[in-house]
This record gives sequence, C-alpha cells and structure tokens, in this order.
Amino acid sequence: MSETPSIVAAPVEATAVPAPPRERIASIDAFRGFDMFWISGGENLIHTLAKAWPVAAMAALTQQFRHVPWEGFRFYDLIFPTFVFIVGLVLPFSLTRRLEAGGGRRTLYLHAVRRLLLLFLLGLIYNGLLDFDFHHLRILGVLQRIAIAYFFATLLVMNLKVRDQAIATACILLAYWAIMAWVPVPGFGRGVYTPDGNLAAYIDQRFLPKPYCCYDFGDNEGIISNFPAIATCMLGALAGHWLRVKQSQLRTLAGLALAGLGCLGVGLLWSHWFPIIKNIWSSSFVLFAGGWSLLLLAFFYLLMDMWKVRRWAFFFTVIGVNPITIYLIDRFFDFRTISDIFIHGFVDYFGDWKPFATAVGGIAVGWLLLYYFYKRKIFLKV
Repeated sequence: MSETPSIVAAPVEATAVPAPPRERIASIDAFRGFDMFWISGGENLIHTLAKAWPVAAMAALTQQFRHVPWEGFRFYDLIFPTFVFIVGLVLPFSLTRRLEAGGGRRTLYLHAVRRLLLLFLLGLIYNGLLDFDFHHLRILGVLQRIAIAYFFATLLVMNLKVRDQAIATACILLAYWAIMAWVPVPGFGRGVYTPDGNLAAYIDQRFLPKPYCCYDFGDNEGIISNFPAIATCMLGALAGHWLRVKQSQLRTLAGLALAGLGCLGVGLLWSHWFPIIKNIWSSSFVLFAGGWSLLLLAFFYLLMDMWKVRRWAFFFTVIGVNPITIYLIDRFFDFRTISDIFIHGFVDYFGDWKPFATAVGGIAVGWLLLYYFYKRKIFLKV
C-alpha cells in the first residue's frame, strides 16, 4: 500500500510517521562513502594517474576533477552539494528514530542546536581556529555550510508536511533568484553574475573578513549563498521521504530517477536566466547538482537495495559510516607520510608511476584507519 508521510516530527505522536523500512537502506552509507572518497584522496588519485598515463582520455577525465573557474559544471562541482543532499536524505530517518526512542520535540530542537554549534566549531578548527590568528581566520566554510543547511532543514522537516516542505524548497530557490536578480550592486547594477559584480560577493566583501575561498571577490561558502544550500539539503530530505514510503522498489527507483531528470531539466532551463555557478550556489546549480545526486542515489539503490549487489561497495561503506572523521583527520594528518614508512624502499622503482603509487598508499592508510573504526564500531557523531 502506498502511503505518503505527512509530518516527520508531528506533535509528538509516532503514529503520524510511517513505520521505517524493516531493512536498512544499504545504498545510503555507500553513496555517502562514494562522495567522501573524492574529497579524501580520490581526486589526487585521478590527477596522478593522468600524469603517469598521459593519454587523451585521461586528460579529459582529469578536467572533470577540477572546479570550473566560475560558470559551468564538472563532476568535481557535484561533490560538496551531494554531501549536503545526503545530510538532508537521512533526516526523515534520524528524526523518526529519535521520536520512536522517546525523544520529544524539545529534545529534537536541542539536538539540532547542539549539532549546529558543534559542526560550526569544527569548521572553525578546520580553518585554523587553534592557530589563534583571528585576523586571518576564515569564518565560513564547508562544515559551517553543512551546519546551517542541516539546522534549517531540520526545522522545516519537523514542522511542515511533505508537500509544504517541497513548496518551501521551491520558495527558497525563487527568493534567492529574486534577491540576486533584483537587488542592485553599487557600481554594477542588478542581475549581474560576474565574480566581481554579483550581490553575494558584494555582501561578503562588506561583512566577511578576508581570506575568502575560492575566488577573489567573495567566499564560495559566503553569507547569502548559505540560503540556497538549505534547498539542497531539502532536496535530500524529500528524497528521504520518498525512500520511506511503503511501495514497490521499482516505483521508488522510478520516482528517484524521474525526479533527478526533472531537476536536471529545470536547472538547465533556469540557467538561461540564472547561470549554473557553484561559487554563489545559484538556484539553477542547486537543481542541476540535485538532479545528478538523485540519479546517483537511484543507481546505488538499484544495485544495492534492489539487486542486492553489495560487496563491490564495501570500500565506500566503510568511508560512508564515518564521513566527518575522515574529513577532519585528512585535514591535519598526511596519510601519504605514514604510507611512506612502508613503501619508501621500493616506490622509486615505479618511475613515472611513483606519484600514483604514493597516492594509493595514502588512501590505503586512511581507509585502513576507518576500517579499524568500522570493526570496533567507533563512529564520530556530532
């Protein structure tokens, strides 16, 4: 029987929430691990492989692992929004689980605030807070964006019906477009989407201390571009609701695929008026990246939950159950240095392939650490 969930955290009655699936959706952890792999060394693996094997196909592939300078889209531009998407994807599951464990709305709100503050603090530490060089401290960043998107998406999921959540997501994207298109920037006018002339960059210059990342005129995790990131998280939450509906797996797969194609189409169409630009997280970028995230989720769901083909994804699952762990550890520890302890005696014999072998060694050390945590059931929760 098909049943659309109404409110995930409805006035404290668990009966308002559909019963969770009997079997854990295996594809979610693997999907998250696949995404994190490219952040934690996979990108470097491709670049070193391209240098060792200089053929035209590899040269084209390695371009997909570099961000576009401004307007456009490559595979590497998908990694961060996909992680934000996955943060939203698990919300319908995690909030329901806490309700069924006896948590009330007040407990859920306190947990959301605690996670917001902790993720923001970890983001500041990642940016160099402990150097105590506050003049050069970057205030915003990846974990800060995740914290903000998670917090506001949680509030929406807890307090709105699924249909209203979809409407709120659309309103966020439309409002951001209207603000960027109609609020004039001094010296440039309105509706300018160049690196130096867009409204998001102007606001960052007025209210954020340098350094910026990753363009000269503003921060790509800047102030108002956090607003559409909430919509990215909400696209994931809506996908999570769909996964929880009691229906055939084929219908679930079809819904994910059709939603993905629809988002891609609308994003491309919208880009004629509001270009696909990751650095300002444009509304068309949200939909275009969200479309690919939905299609990737559908692919993992098909293989792992429908066809039960799971062994191939164990490598990614180990990463996916500890994503914050690898993100933070990779910032402060060079796994390639540890790997060199074991391979330095023979790695020079690889010749042009030495950088690739070193990259593989670094990834192996990081993965083995996560595997140790996995076997010991050690998971960093925030």
